[in-house]
Amino acid sequence: MSFVLPPPAIPSIAVTGAAGRFAVHRIYCVGRNYEEHAKEMGHTGREPPFFFMKPADAVLAADAGQAVDMPYPTLTSNLHHEVELVVAIGTGGSNIRAADAHRHIYGYAVGLDMTRRDLQNDMKKQGRPWCIGKGFEHSAPIGPITPAAQVPGVEAAEIALTVNGTGRQRSSVAKLIWNIAETIEQLSAAWTLQPGDLVFTGTPEGVGAVVRGDVLYATVEGLEPLTVRVL
Repeated sequence: MSFVLPPPAIPSIAVTGAAGRFAVHRIYCVGRNYEEHAKEMGHTGREPPFFFMKPADAVLAADAGQAVDMPYPTLTSNLHHEVELVVAIGTGGSNIRAADAHRHIYGYAVGLDMTRRDLQNDMKKQGRPWCIGKGFEHSAPIGPITPAAQVPGVEAAEIALTVNGTGRQRSSVAKLIWNIAETIEQLSAAWTLQPGDLVFTGTPEGVGAVVRGDVLYATVEGLEPLTVRVL
């Protein structure tokens, strides 16, 4: 097959203990999936899960032990961090039952849903899509993926983020409003999941702004940490 333009490179992520990389298909994100974060954003209660997407090439992948540089994006003066557990899908499917969700998971990583909060808030006020606030270049920094069998306790893992060594976010994956299996069940009812999909499962409370020169250190217990320098 020939193309009239060279096809773009496939976004990919390092895999712990493997030479091969995880090719990214789609990026799904769950909104307001920790109660305390929902409250700080002006919402309460266990509302039905909702999803938004980032383009696959929003991935900013860090190899094990290495920091990645994130250029400060255009059009914003209020760039926020949101640390999240990321689920990497290995086996696709639709209408997946929560009880079967684990069979579709390849592994897990720690990621950041970077957000142009001022632009997102403007879109909210106008009833318009969030794409400009969420789906920009380099908006999905992510660490190496650890195969699921190596992190059996991830459902109760501690999740945290520091900026320049100062704690900003700290919680537990156990506090997800919609847990990993329930999220996959709901997501696969709306889309047919594919191998290579990533699911950002939501962020705990403590989101806030970063500026040029800041160093973000994101962790989920049992996974490779992620260090991001904002340029």
